[in-house]
Amino acid sequence: MRWTNRRDQREVLALLDIEPGQRVLEVGYGPGALIRLLSERTPADHILGVDPSAEMRAAASRSNRAAVAAGRVDLRIGTAADTGLAERSVDVVVSVNSVAVWPDLDAGLRELHRVLKPGGTLLVAWHGGKGASRLARSLRLPEDRLARLNDALADVFTQVVHHRLSTLDAFTAVR
Repeated sequence: MRWTNRRDQREVLALLDIEPGQRVLEVGYGPGALIRLLSERTPADHILGVDPSAEMRAAASRSNRAAVAAGRVDLRIGTAADTGLAERSVDVVVSVNSVAVWPDLDAGLRELHRVLKPGGTLLVAWHGGKGASRLARSLRLPEDRLARLNDALADVFTQVVHHRLSTLDAFTAVR
C-alpha cells in the first residue's frame, strides 16, 4: 500500500496549499506514508490522522515514530463520519483512496465539514486519473459514482473542483 500510493500522495501534496501553523487531518491514513510526507514536506503545525484500523495505527506510528514522539503527529482510531475532533478544529482535510469504502458518504462529508474551519480545504481522491495503471483502472469509479461524489460535495461545501491527476481523481472543496 505504501509503495503503490507514493506517486498519488506526492500529487496530492502538490494540490494542497498548506501554510505555516495550520492543522491538517488525514482520513484513512493507512500505513502512514502521506502523514510522513505532510510532516516532512509541509509547514503544518500539527498533523492528525484517523483510521478505523488498529493495525494501520500501529504501522503508521512506527513509520512516523519521531514526529509522534515530538507531538507534531497525532494518530487516532476513527472514521470520516466520526473523527472525534472538535468542531472547526482543522484547516485542511485530506483523504486518499478511502472515500469509496466509507460506509456513509454523506455522513462522512458532514463530519469533515464540521471539523473544518471556515475557509478550510477538503481534498478527497480515489484511484483513476489520466494515466492510471491496470490496477488503478480496475479500481476506478465509474462516471456516475464520480458525479455522485461531486454532487455530495457540492451539497455541503463550496468551490468543488474535480482534478484528474496522473493516477487519481481528486476533488477539492472549501468550507
